[in-house]
Amino acid sequence: MSSLVPHPHEPLLPALPATILPSLAALTTALGIPRTVLASDEEIQYAWRDLPRELRDIPVALRGELIARMCVAVSTGLFDGAMNYIWNAAILQLRTKVRNFGLPIVAQIIQTDFEEKHLLEPQDSRLLELCLKLNLVNEDGFFFLDQCRDVRNNFSAAHPSLGTVNDREFTTFLNRCTRYALADASSPKGVDIGAFISAVKGARFNANQCGVWVQRLGETHDAQRQMLVGMIHGLYCDPNTSEPSRLNAFELCNSLKAGFTAALRSDLINKHSEYAAKGDEQRHTASLQFFEKLGLLTLLNESEQHAVFYRAIERLWNVHNGTNNFYNEPPFAERLLELSQQGAVPETVQETFVQVVVCCNVGNRYGVSWAAATSYDQIIKSFSPREIATMIRLASSPSTSLGHRLSSYPSCRQRFKQNLALIDPASVPSGVKADYDKFLK
Repeated sequence: MSSLVPHPHEPLLPALPATILPSLAALTTALGIPRTVLASDEEIQYAWRDLPRELRDIPVALRGELIARMCVAVSTGLFDGAMNYIWNAAILQLRTKVRNFGLPIVAQIIQTDFEEKHLLEPQDSRLLELCLKLNLVNEDGFFFLDQCRDVRNNFSAAHPSLGTVNDREFTTFLNRCTRYALADASSPKGVDIGAFISAVKGARFNANQCGVWVQRLGETHDAQRQMLVGMIHGLYCDPNTSEPSRLNAFELCNSLKAGFTAALRSDLINKHSEYAAKGDEQRHTASLQFFEKLGLLTLLNESEQHAVFYRAIERLWNVHNGTNNFYNEPPFAERLLELSQQGAVPETVQETFVQVVVCCNVGNRYGVSWAAATSYDQIIKSFSPREIATMIRLASSPSTSLGHRLSSYPSCRQRFKQNLALIDPASVPSGVKADYDKFLK
């Protein structure tokens, strides 16, 4: 059986000196006590063998005095003392994380005074609870570290012991302290909630100001970022919010959206649904706009996606049939293009979508809005096979708006052939292939 290859980042510990293990036997003999009151030679050797694997996950900057003392204790089989040293190292690191998060910001979150003395005074259990609340440890970390706290209080050298631990129990204890408290040396910085909201509600951000807040939100932990994004979503939807503040809120969210976690997206959807459930039409409409502008329409249910698409299609069609349509169409065409790029068009509005886009692109007897045509072309190039089939079926029926234009105006029929050229022939469903070929003749 081949031996394991050492990990390149494992510290290379010295071999246990030949004098250490025999000296333990000599010591117990001199004191007149059995050798079994201390860890056996085998337990010490196994604990020492496993030590580098656990130490490699502790950043070099955190391998200080307490880690060194732990190693010395392990080398002599004093696992109860070693547990105490590694636990103290874990607690000191968690205090550092809280301190780096920002004591004034901690006070904001827990809604009570919190200074340096409050960080040093509480019991370890309270510190763990605070770290969980600040999201400096997750729920798994809290559970396992709280177990370690119990073990440390009852089996380490810190208090009168209820019993002894063996090498495997110590290694498990070390692994949990390392994994959940020491392995990640990064310390997220909290965001001052009052200053943040004040800035968003203030004057329109300049580029540097927006960049600073995006950086601060990026450096904090997921839970606080989720809370703050939820707050500015609410600010955006508030009808009493000024337009500069609404633009600030949107700009921040737009810069952060690539990093939105599943939990954050779920939280936004819950807030959006709450507006609908309460019948708060103004906030619900603003929230729809928020999701649309961020390109997150696919997070909404199909009925809401239908409503957004339908309104955009209807407005384009009204402008197309109005006066000065050649000049007025482009922004409405661009908006529909942006919506279509966010995901599949809901089936409930698909036929209307296809008919309006193709009708606008073939134009009327007076011509076509060339400034809007580039948007129409991009939409048609992205048509699904189902939308292609709908396009050809509508063109084949004189009773539809599209069919009427093609049968009435040669210029429209010619432009329709150009539209068909935008489609990959391989995407044309077999059920409409014959009509497709007829139009191309």
